[in-house]
Amino acid sequence: MKASTVLLVALAACATHANASTPEAWSALDKAMIDSCLKASQLKNAKPAGASTMFDDSVGYSALLLKGHYPQPHMKNQAGTELCLYQRQSKKATVTEWDNITNVPKK
Repeated sequence: MKASTVLLVALAACATHANASTPEAWSALDKAMIDSCLKASQLKNAKPAGASTMFDDSVGYSALLLKGHYPQPHMKNQAGTELCLYQRQSKKATVTEWDNITNVPKK
């Protein structure tokens, strides 16, 4: 009888773990990340520029590119790109300019 109880508890734990990654949970994570990244952005009319990328849980970050326009008068509404890193555990977003990523450094 004890072995069947242990087996039942183990199966219940596995079933609960599997439910943690539902499509609704992934959608909620994406929405939270996008909202946080847009709030942290310095760009005017910022929008996600493609799908997000999730790093391994050992790192705990997701990345998202944002596109928009610089609001500063001297930038003259120039288009800009930012990289947003979203820390999933703390739900905090940090952004940095990402305009010159395709430029190869000179040797």
